[in-house]
Amino acid sequence: MPTERIAHPMDGLKERLRQILQAIPPGSSIYYIDYPVYNNGGDLLIMKGAEAFFRDNGIRVRARYSVLDFPDRLSIPGNQIIVLQGGGNFGDLYPVHQRLREKIVAQYPFHRIVILPQTIFYREEEQFDRSALVFNKHRDVHLFVRDPSSYAMAAKKFDRCSIYLSPDMAHQLWPIRPTTSPGKELLCFFRTDIERTGEQGRLETNVQGDYLDWSSLYNKVEKKSISMIGKMMARSSGAMPLHAIWDRYSDYLVEKAIKRFSAYRRVKTSRLHGHILSCLMDKPNGLLDNSYGKNSSYYHTWTNEIPTVRLEAMP
Repeated sequence: MPTERIAHPMDGLKERLRQILQAIPPGSSIYYIDYPVYNNGGDLLIMKGAEAFFRDNGIRVRARYSVLDFPDRLSIPGNQIIVLQGGGNFGDLYPVHQRLREKIVAQYPFHRIVILPQTIFYREEEQFDRSALVFNKHRDVHLFVRDPSSYAMAAKKFDRCSIYLSPDMAHQLWPIRPTTSPGKELLCFFRTDIERTGEQGRLETNVQGDYLDWSSLYNKVEKKSISMIGKMMARSSGAMPLHAIWDRYSDYLVEKAIKRFSAYRRVKTSRLHGHILSCLMDKPNGLLDNSYGKNSSYYHTWTNEIPTVRLEAMP
Protein backbone atom coordinates (compact mmCIF):
# COMPACT_ATOMS: atom_id res chain seq x y z
CA MET A 1 0.00 0.00 0.00
CA PRO A 2 1.59 3.37 -1.01
CA THR A 3 2.60 5.68 1.81
CA GLU A 4 0.87 9.06 1.80
CA ARG A 5 3.32 11.92 1.34
CA ILE A 6 3.57 14.18 4.40
CA ALA A 7 3.75 17.81 3.33
CA HIS A 8 6.82 19.76 4.31
CA PRO A 9 6.07 22.83 6.49
CA MET A 10 7.51 24.98 3.69
CA ASP A 11 4.75 23.72 1.38
CA GLY A 12 2.23 25.20 3.79
CA LEU A 13 4.00 28.55 3.93
CA LYS A 14 4.04 28.80 0.14
CA GLU A 15 0.35 27.91 0.04
CA ARG A 16 -0.39 30.57 2.67
CA LEU A 17 0.75 33.23 0.20
CA ARG A 18 -2.33 32.48 -1.90
CA GLN A 19 -4.40 34.66 0.44
CA ILE A 20 -2.81 37.62 -1.38
CA LEU A 21 -5.11 36.69 -4.27
CA GLN A 22 -7.96 38.14 -2.20
CA ALA A 23 -6.44 41.56 -2.86
CA ILE A 24 -4.80 40.85 -6.25
CA PRO A 25 -7.10 38.39 -8.05
CA PRO A 26 -5.58 36.01 -10.62
CA GLY A 27 -5.34 37.71 -13.99
CA SER A 28 -5.09 41.21 -12.50
CA SER A 29 -3.03 43.93 -14.17
CA ILE A 30 -0.63 45.74 -11.84
CA TYR A 31 2.07 48.37 -11.41
CA TYR A 32 4.87 46.90 -9.26
CA ILE A 33 6.70 49.60 -7.32
CA ASP A 34 9.73 49.89 -5.01
CA TYR A 35 11.58 46.79 -6.15
CA PRO A 36 15.17 46.78 -4.80
CA VAL A 37 18.18 47.96 -6.78
CA TYR A 38 20.94 47.44 -4.23
CA ASN A 39 23.09 44.66 -2.79
CA ASN A 40 20.81 43.33 -0.06
CA GLY A 41 20.26 39.76 -1.23
CA GLY A 42 17.31 39.31 1.13
CA ASP A 43 15.33 41.99 -0.65
CA LEU A 44 16.34 40.44 -3.98
CA LEU A 45 14.88 37.12 -2.80
CA ILE A 46 11.66 38.94 -1.88
CA MET A 47 11.54 40.51 -5.35
CA LYS A 48 12.16 37.15 -7.07
CA GLY A 49 9.46 35.55 -4.93
CA ALA A 50 7.00 38.31 -5.82
CA GLU A 51 7.73 37.99 -9.54
CA ALA A 52 7.29 34.21 -9.30
CA PHE A 53 3.96 34.74 -7.52
CA PHE A 54 2.78 37.05 -10.27
CA ARG A 55 3.75 34.55 -12.99
CA ASP A 56 2.26 31.57 -11.17
CA ASN A 57 -1.10 33.33 -10.79
CA GLY A 58 -1.41 35.00 -14.18
CA ILE A 59 -0.92 38.51 -12.75
CA ARG A 60 0.30 40.85 -15.50
CA VAL A 61 2.91 43.44 -14.53
CA ARG A 62 2.31 46.45 -16.81
CA ALA A 63 5.09 48.60 -15.34
CA ARG A 64 7.85 48.39 -12.75
CA TYR A 65 9.50 51.21 -10.83
CA SER A 66 12.13 51.36 -8.11
CA VAL A 67 12.54 54.17 -5.59
CA LEU A 68 15.22 55.51 -7.96
CA ASP A 69 13.08 56.03 -11.06
CA PHE A 70 9.49 56.48 -9.87
CA PRO A 71 8.29 59.73 -11.52
CA ASP A 72 6.95 62.62 -9.46
CA ARG A 73 3.58 62.56 -11.20
CA LEU A 74 2.89 59.27 -12.93
CA SER A 75 -0.44 58.71 -14.67
CA ILE A 76 -1.63 55.22 -13.73
CA PRO A 77 -4.83 53.91 -15.37
CA GLY A 78 -7.65 53.36 -12.92
CA ASN A 79 -7.91 49.64 -13.72
CA GLN A 80 -4.36 48.96 -12.50
CA ILE A 81 -3.68 47.68 -8.98
CA ILE A 82 -0.63 49.37 -7.41
CA VAL A 83 1.52 46.73 -5.70
CA LEU A 84 4.36 47.76 -3.38
CA GLN A 85 7.38 45.61 -2.54
CA GLY A 86 7.42 43.67 0.73
CA GLY A 87 10.27 43.45 3.21
CA GLY A 88 11.41 44.95 6.49
CA ASN A 89 11.48 48.67 5.69
CA PHE A 90 8.01 49.79 6.79
CA GLY A 91 8.60 52.43 9.46
CA ASP A 92 11.20 55.06 10.27
CA LEU A 93 14.44 53.04 10.01
CA TYR A 94 14.52 53.29 6.21
CA PRO A 95 12.77 56.61 5.42
CA VAL A 96 13.42 56.69 1.66
CA HIS A 97 11.15 53.69 1.09
CA GLN A 98 8.55 54.83 3.62
CA ARG A 99 8.32 58.26 1.98
CA LEU A 100 7.70 56.64 -1.42
CA ARG A 101 5.05 54.38 0.10
CA GLU A 102 3.22 57.30 1.68
CA LYS A 103 3.57 59.41 -1.46
CA ILE A 104 1.81 56.72 -3.49
CA VAL A 105 -0.97 56.28 -0.94
CA ALA A 106 -1.54 60.05 -0.96
CA GLN A 107 -1.32 60.57 -4.74
CA TYR A 108 -3.53 57.65 -5.84
CA PRO A 109 -6.63 57.80 -3.59
CA PHE A 110 -8.88 55.93 -6.05
CA HIS A 111 -6.58 53.00 -6.89
CA ARG A 112 -6.38 49.75 -4.98
CA ILE A 113 -3.00 49.67 -3.26
CA VAL A 114 -1.51 46.39 -2.03
CA ILE A 115 1.59 46.29 0.18
CA LEU A 116 3.23 42.88 0.08
CA PRO A 117 4.32 41.30 3.41
CA GLN A 118 6.24 43.76 5.58
CA THR A 119 7.59 44.00 9.12
CA ILE A 120 6.58 47.26 10.82
CA PHE A 121 8.94 49.05 13.18
CA TYR A 122 8.96 52.67 14.36
CA ARG A 123 11.41 54.15 16.84
CA GLU A 124 9.24 57.26 17.18
CA GLU A 125 5.51 57.02 17.90
CA GLU A 126 5.08 60.45 16.35
CA GLN A 127 6.33 59.13 13.02
CA PHE A 128 3.93 56.19 13.24
CA ASP A 129 1.03 58.58 13.86
CA ARG A 130 2.08 60.67 10.87
CA SER A 131 2.06 57.57 8.64
CA ALA A 132 -1.38 56.63 9.98
CA LEU A 133 -2.78 60.04 8.96
CA VAL A 134 -1.71 59.35 5.38
CA PHE A 135 -2.98 55.78 5.23
CA ASN A 136 -6.32 56.51 6.89
CA LYS A 137 -7.29 58.93 4.12
CA HIS A 138 -7.32 56.03 1.62
CA ARG A 139 -10.23 53.60 1.34
CA ASP A 140 -8.63 50.68 -0.50
CA VAL A 141 -5.23 49.84 1.01
CA HIS A 142 -4.43 46.18 1.65
CA LEU A 143 -1.47 45.73 3.99
CA PHE A 144 0.15 42.31 4.45
CA VAL A 145 2.45 41.95 7.47
CA ARG A 146 4.86 39.20 8.49
CA ASP A 147 4.37 38.90 12.25
CA PRO A 148 1.69 39.31 14.96
CA SER A 149 3.35 42.40 16.44
CA SER A 150 3.19 44.20 13.09
CA TYR A 151 -0.41 43.04 12.71
CA ALA A 152 -1.38 44.45 16.11
CA MET A 153 0.34 47.77 15.42
CA ALA A 154 -1.28 48.11 11.98
CA ALA A 155 -4.72 47.14 13.28
CA LYS A 156 -4.44 49.78 16.01
CA LYS A 157 -3.23 52.65 13.82
CA PHE A 158 -4.59 52.04 10.31
CA ASP A 159 -8.35 52.28 10.74
CA ARG A 160 -9.30 51.99 7.06
CA CYS A 161 -6.75 49.46 5.84
CA SER A 162 -7.41 45.78 5.32
CA ILE A 163 -4.71 43.99 7.34
CA TYR A 164 -3.51 40.42 6.74
CA LEU A 165 -0.90 38.19 8.41
CA SER A 166 1.32 36.54 5.81
CA PRO A 167 4.73 34.88 5.41
CA ASP A 168 7.44 36.55 3.33
CA MET A 169 7.18 36.59 -0.48
CA ALA A 170 10.45 34.65 -0.81
CA HIS A 171 8.55 31.50 0.20
CA GLN A 172 7.09 31.42 -3.32
CA LEU A 173 10.56 30.22 -4.45
CA TRP A 174 10.27 26.92 -2.52
CA PRO A 175 12.02 24.60 -3.17
CA ILE A 176 15.49 25.81 -4.16
CA ARG A 177 17.85 22.96 -5.03
CA PRO A 178 21.48 23.30 -3.84
CA THR A 179 23.89 23.74 -6.71
CA THR A 180 26.70 21.64 -5.16
CA SER A 181 27.27 19.16 -2.35
CA PRO A 182 28.49 20.87 0.83
CA GLY A 183 32.23 20.68 1.47
CA LYS A 184 32.39 23.02 4.47
CA GLU A 185 30.77 22.79 7.90
CA LEU A 186 29.42 26.18 9.08
CA LEU A 187 28.49 29.49 7.48
CA CYS A 188 27.98 32.37 9.96
CA PHE A 189 25.80 34.74 7.97
CA PHE A 190 25.64 37.66 10.41
CA ARG A 191 24.36 41.23 10.19
CA THR A 192 26.88 44.05 10.12
CA ASP A 193 24.40 46.96 10.04
CA ILE A 194 22.14 48.92 12.42
CA GLU A 195 20.10 45.80 13.29
CA ARG A 196 23.12 43.92 14.67
CA THR A 197 22.93 43.15 18.41
CA GLY A 198 25.52 43.11 21.19
CA GLU A 199 24.55 39.51 21.87
CA GLN A 200 25.55 38.63 18.33
CA GLY A 201 28.92 40.28 18.93
CA ARG A 202 29.55 38.10 21.97
CA LEU A 203 28.56 34.99 20.04
CA GLU A 204 31.00 35.86 17.26
CA THR A 205 33.92 35.46 19.66
CA ASN A 206 32.94 31.86 20.44
CA VAL A 207 31.78 30.37 17.12
CA GLN A 208 34.19 28.92 14.56
CA GLY A 209 33.01 29.22 10.99
CA ASP A 210 33.22 31.28 7.81
CA TYR A 211 31.75 34.76 8.35
CA LEU A 212 29.75 36.54 5.68
CA ASP A 213 27.01 39.14 5.18
CA TRP A 214 25.24 40.47 2.09
CA SER A 215 27.75 43.34 1.99
CA SER A 216 30.71 40.94 1.85
CA LEU A 217 29.07 38.29 -0.35
CA TYR A 218 29.33 40.53 -3.39
CA ASN A 219 32.75 41.70 -4.59
CA LYS A 220 33.87 45.19 -5.64
CA VAL A 221 33.06 44.66 -9.31
CA GLU A 222 29.56 43.42 -8.49
CA LYS A 223 28.91 46.30 -6.10
CA LYS A 224 30.15 48.78 -8.69
CA SER A 225 27.84 47.20 -11.28
CA ILE A 226 24.86 47.48 -8.91
CA SER A 227 25.70 51.12 -8.22
CA MET A 228 26.10 51.88 -11.92
CA ILE A 229 22.72 50.35 -12.80
CA GLY A 230 21.12 52.32 -9.97
CA LYS A 231 22.64 55.60 -11.13
CA MET A 232 21.48 54.92 -14.68
CA MET A 233 17.95 54.28 -13.41
CA ALA A 234 17.97 57.52 -11.43
CA ARG A 235 18.91 59.46 -14.58
CA SER A 236 16.89 57.38 -17.02
CA SER A 237 14.47 58.84 -19.55
CA GLY A 238 13.00 55.39 -20.17
CA ALA A 239 14.89 54.82 -23.42
CA MET A 240 17.06 51.98 -22.10
CA PRO A 241 15.59 48.64 -20.90
CA LEU A 242 17.17 49.06 -17.46
CA HIS A 243 14.69 46.87 -15.64
CA ALA A 244 15.43 43.98 -18.01
CA ILE A 245 19.15 44.50 -17.41
CA TRP A 246 18.64 44.56 -13.64
CA ASP A 247 16.36 41.52 -13.78
CA ARG A 248 19.11 39.46 -15.41
CA TYR A 249 21.86 40.79 -13.17
CA SER A 250 19.84 40.28 -9.97
CA ASP A 251 19.27 36.67 -11.10
CA TYR A 252 23.05 36.30 -11.12
CA LEU A 253 23.33 37.87 -7.63
CA VAL A 254 20.70 35.51 -6.18
CA GLU A 255 22.36 32.51 -7.83
CA LYS A 256 25.66 33.54 -6.26
CA ALA A 257 24.03 33.49 -2.81
CA ILE A 258 22.52 30.06 -3.49
CA LYS A 259 25.89 28.73 -4.63
CA ARG A 260 27.63 30.05 -1.51
CA PHE A 261 25.00 28.62 0.86
CA SER A 262 25.18 25.29 -1.00
CA ALA A 263 28.82 24.94 0.02
CA TYR A 264 27.96 24.54 3.74
CA ARG A 265 26.30 21.78 5.72
CA ARG A 266 24.65 24.22 8.11
CA VAL A 267 24.12 27.94 8.67
CA LYS A 268 23.94 30.28 11.66
CA THR A 269 22.42 33.63 10.78
CA SER A 270 21.05 36.88 12.17
CA ARG A 271 19.76 37.79 8.71
CA LEU A 272 16.09 36.92 8.27
CA HIS A 273 16.70 36.01 4.65
CA GLY A 274 19.80 34.04 5.54
CA HIS A 275 17.31 31.98 7.53
CA ILE A 276 14.64 31.95 4.82
CA LEU A 277 17.14 31.05 2.09
CA SER A 278 18.42 28.18 4.24
CA CYS A 279 14.82 27.01 4.69
CA LEU A 280 14.15 27.30 0.96
CA MET A 281 17.16 25.01 0.42
CA ASP A 282 16.07 22.72 3.30
CA LYS A 283 19.44 23.36 4.95
CA PRO A 284 19.87 23.08 8.76
CA ASN A 285 20.12 26.55 10.27
CA GLY A 286 20.16 28.37 13.58
CA LEU A 287 18.52 31.80 13.76
CA LEU A 288 19.74 34.67 15.95
CA ASP A 289 17.54 37.67 16.67
CA ASN A 290 18.03 41.17 15.26
CA SER A 291 17.88 44.42 17.24
CA TYR A 292 14.10 44.68 17.50
CA GLY A 293 12.87 41.10 17.55
CA LYS A 294 11.97 40.69 13.88
CA ASN A 295 13.72 37.34 13.49
CA SER A 296 12.41 35.62 16.61
CA SER A 297 8.90 36.82 15.86
CA TYR A 298 9.12 35.41 12.33
CA TYR A 299 10.41 32.10 13.66
CA HIS A 300 7.63 31.75 16.24
CA THR A 301 4.98 32.69 13.67
CA TRP A 302 6.09 30.73 10.62
CA THR A 303 9.19 28.52 10.69
CA ASN A 304 9.25 26.90 14.14
CA GLU A 305 7.77 23.64 12.82
CA ILE A 306 10.58 23.08 10.32
CA PRO A 307 12.63 20.25 11.89
CA THR A 308 16.01 21.52 10.64
CA VAL A 309 15.58 25.00 12.21
CA ARG A 310 16.20 26.25 15.73
CA LEU A 311 16.15 29.66 17.40
CA GLU A 312 19.59 30.28 18.90
CA ALA A 313 19.84 31.13 22.61
CA MET A 314 21.99 34.21 23.12
CA PRO A 315 24.98 34.02 25.51
